[in-house]
Amino acid sequence: MMATRAQQRPERAEPARSVEQGRDFEFTSADFARIRELIHRSAGISLSDHKRDMAYSRLARRLRARGIETFRQYLDLLEAENDPAEWEAFTNALTTNLTAFFREAHHFPILAEFVPRRPQPVSVWCSAASTGEEPYSIAMTLIEALGDSGARQASVLATDIDTQVLAKAEAGMYQFDQVKHLSPERLKRFFLKGTGAHAGMVKVRPEVRAMVRFEQLNLTDRDYQLRSQFDAIFCRNVMIYFDKPTQAQVLARFEPLVKSGGLLFAGHSENFTYVTQAFKLRGQTVYELTRDAAGAARTPSRPAGHSSSTPAGGVTV
Repeated sequence: MMATRAQQRPERAEPARSVEQGRDFEFTSADFARIRELIHRSAGISLSDHKRDMAYSRLARRLRARGIETFRQYLDLLEAENDPAEWEAFTNALTTNLTAFFREAHHFPILAEFVPRRPQPVSVWCSAASTGEEPYSIAMTLIEALGDSGARQASVLATDIDTQVLAKAEAGMYQFDQVKHLSPERLKRFFLKGTGAHAGMVKVRPEVRAMVRFEQLNLTDRDYQLRSQFDAIFCRNVMIYFDKPTQAQVLARFEPLVKSGGLLFAGHSENFTYVTQAFKLRGQTVYELTRDAAGAARTPSRPAGHSSSTPAGGVTV
């Protein structure tokens, strides 16, 4: 029996799916490469290969919010419109904010010992404020170290590139679970307990909140528009998102903003030893500026009990 025309025609293969299983949008290697280039250009962040799924899930929300069908269209729009609000949303989506009160606790006793010896008033810059836990921890430490009257003259500048987390930080309200590890003394001294609709919440006391000024700042900007110097800068768990050239640029911008003998606090996995000569290791992820008031280089002092056998970089894992 002769085959009919229909029978002779080979079966057509199912069209290949352009969208990966379980995803609403096509997301190609070219899309991810473009995202990596744009976030590095705008914020200095170096996204590693394993951040691909994170980039998809966070930016897919922007596609849905804008009613856009593909990542290519979204990225085209981002560059073509050059809308500051959309660039801000793009950057906020790709920024990781992990923080806690008195995180990396070994730094705060060092700060508490350091500030009473400094000319008053003391000022500290927290350059990655996130949702506020770190700058408020700094302010609490200043109160404990300087007393209520001394701390009223002190100040903390808290900056972040992410405007959404800064808004949360300024509100100063947190779930009780976020502070339950603090001592009863600190809870009573520095927080108000929520009641009624705010049950289960705490709020930073007004005298602590008054010490902290929140501002948006991009650490990769050429000019931070900061005209005062600081006794200490906290830049913890930020540099790990930057490549070495960007790290060097940021540290070079920090140098003129630190008072003579000032300190730079880094994150536990960050090592600036081979990035800059402006700051020298003083202790565990704590660096000291290596110039005096006249700008001359000097040898940084070592705190009591510091051993010369400390590993280069002072990094602990």
